[in-house]
Amino acid sequence: MQKGNIGVTTENIFPVIKKFLYSDHDIFLREMVSNAVDATQKLKTLAATGDFKGDLGDLTVRITLDEKAGKLTISDHGIGMTAEEIEKYINQIAFSGVNDFLEKYQDKAEAIIGHFGLGFYSSFMVAKKVEIITKSYREGSKAVKWSCDGSPEYTLEDADKADRGSDIVLYIDDDCKEFLQKSKIEELLNKYCKFMAVPVAFGKKTEWKDGKSVETDEDNIINDMEPLWVKAPSSLKDEDYKKFYQTLFPMNDEPLFWIHLNVDYPFNLTGILYFPRIKNNIELQRNKIQLYCNQVFVTDQVEGIVPEFLTLLHGVIDSPDIPLNVSRSYLQSDSNVKKIASYITKKVADRLQSIFKEDRKEYEKKWDDLKLFINYGMLSEADFYDRAKDFALIKDTEGKYFTLDEYKTLVKDNQTDKEGVLVNLYTTNKEEQYTYIEAAKQKGYSIIDASGQLDVPMLSMLEQKQEKTRYVRVDSDIIDRIIQKEDAPKNNLSEEETDNLSETFRSQMPKIQKAEFNIEVQALGESFQPVLITQNEYMRRMKEMSQFQQGMGFYAQMPDAYNFVLNADHPLIKRVLNEVTEGTTKELAPIASELKGQKARLAALQQAQSKKKAEELTQEEKDDVQNTQKSISELQDKKKTVIEACAKDNEVVHQLIDLALLQNGMLQGAALDKFLKRSVSLIK
Repeated sequence: MQKGNIGVTTENIFPVIKKFLYSDHDIFLREMVSNAVDATQKLKTLAATGDFKGDLGDLTVRITLDEKAGKLTISDHGIGMTAEEIEKYINQIAFSGVNDFLEKYQDKAEAIIGHFGLGFYSSFMVAKKVEIITKSYREGSKAVKWSCDGSPEYTLEDADKADRGSDIVLYIDDDCKEFLQKSKIEELLNKYCKFMAVPVAFGKKTEWKDGKSVETDEDNIINDMEPLWVKAPSSLKDEDYKKFYQTLFPMNDEPLFWIHLNVDYPFNLTGILYFPRIKNNIELQRNKIQLYCNQVFVTDQVEGIVPEFLTLLHGVIDSPDIPLNVSRSYLQSDSNVKKIASYITKKVADRLQSIFKEDRKEYEKKWDDLKLFINYGMLSEADFYDRAKDFALIKDTEGKYFTLDEYKTLVKDNQTDKEGVLVNLYTTNKEEQYTYIEAAKQKGYSIIDASGQLDVPMLSMLEQKQEKTRYVRVDSDIIDRIIQKEDAPKNNLSEEETDNLSETFRSQMPKIQKAEFNIEVQALGESFQPVLITQNEYMRRMKEMSQFQQGMGFYAQMPDAYNFVLNADHPLIKRVLNEVTEGTTKELAPIASELKGQKARLAALQQAQSKKKAEELTQEEKDDVQNTQKSISELQDKKKTVIEACAKDNEVVHQLIDLALLQNGMLQGAALDKFLKRSVSLIK
């Protein structure tokens, strides 16, 4: 028996390996099984080149669990090792001590991947003792047994093993007993080893017999040695791709379509990317691309290897050219990564372009599921925007689809305002904004359906890229002011009538949390509705964008600003004005007369004082102006009080306000109940 020390120092390599190289205990099984697969693959290669002329026999990698003995064994019939190779690949891994080892490898992780020794040492994350019983494929080789309890000391002795290959026996530590559970091992094998390139067996298949589940003699092979992505696309049918998608994501709906990746220069990359059905909830769709390295699962966190918007895709990428750290768990920055990201972006864009050209009707049917993904890509990646702008679609409220250029051609003649600006109208909710949509349709205007999660940010970006073009929500103003073809009609009311009418409604507006109303009086024609609530396009868009962009929280905190527009031409508004005029003339006449006098006095004082410098004004002159302003303010308050008292009992005013609020979803609770009761009484 040979005894020795793994390193030349007394430092213990195992805690360091655990701390610096491996962060996830689960991956020990991946490393053990992939080492066994590597050993098997090497033997197959030697046989193919004629360097091994023996019988390959059964090449299955087997995982055996002995819960009573506390052992987990990984066995292969690969190339095995001699005592000298154990010394080279196992003992000398830390030949220069821990510090030298870390210094040597910390910036050269790519040199470690596939290194049997380092992968092997992950076993000490879960095992208190590890044995290697191995025999080389070389003729005349003797079997040897290596044993170590996690300290720098080991033993190496002759062993009794007839067949070539290696058995790695892990004596599971007391604080890792979950790795002695069959269900846990099945979970890890299914996660990490499902597509390894040689058969991997764990236990025996079972069948239902005599009312119970019993084991058969057939090995339970847990992996598919030839997953779909390694096969030639020409040999596959649509059903093959759909079936494989269900294997990867059993609970998901059928994908829209897919891209089969296969490139060998300037890097090696294979895989299949699926377009899932995404309508909302972007975050729920992430981390559905699985990264493999030579059919060994690495991670589903691929933000570093594909552009962010492509993380919405589902599927598999397999590449030996993506640099990883030693535990194969984290992506590293590299020029190959950037090339791969660019390649995938191009392939996705090319695939979408070809589908659009080959079968536009089918593409349009899938647009509502596709647009969130495409909008996300156009918003976040300039290169993708340049490619996608030719197959990105706009859907109108009639359910018709247009490319960006087609839609511009459709609306430019009718929807260009008097300043030569093309105004594109959109709606975010066809039901809530129905009245505004109908008013626009009566003018012959087209309205974009922008009800999707990223539709409005997308339109905002298009507005920046397209010259002399605006995108305006259809309820942001009166339609004739959104697309102004000529000067607005004049309001025939006097200034005093306009003020009194505005104050009548302003005094009765309810207090709504985080909402402010500005009363306007406009001449909109007798056929137009009497009242209308609109919301400023710019402020609303800023508030919407604050949900997606950092640093815009200021807008999110601001109250919603609405315009409450009174149609001075409508009979009901005229009726209200007449009733208020009749009900307040007597009380307002002296107030109005005095107010007129005080305003004239203030104007005279300000004119006289404007000829003097500020320091030349006496305190008496300053007080005179201040007192006059105070009198005007008090008179205006009296005027408001008189109008408010008259408006308080005017059912038409309250009914019109509530109708406008109801139309915009802002009438709730007690206010809604009061409106309903008032409506019933008016019917009587």
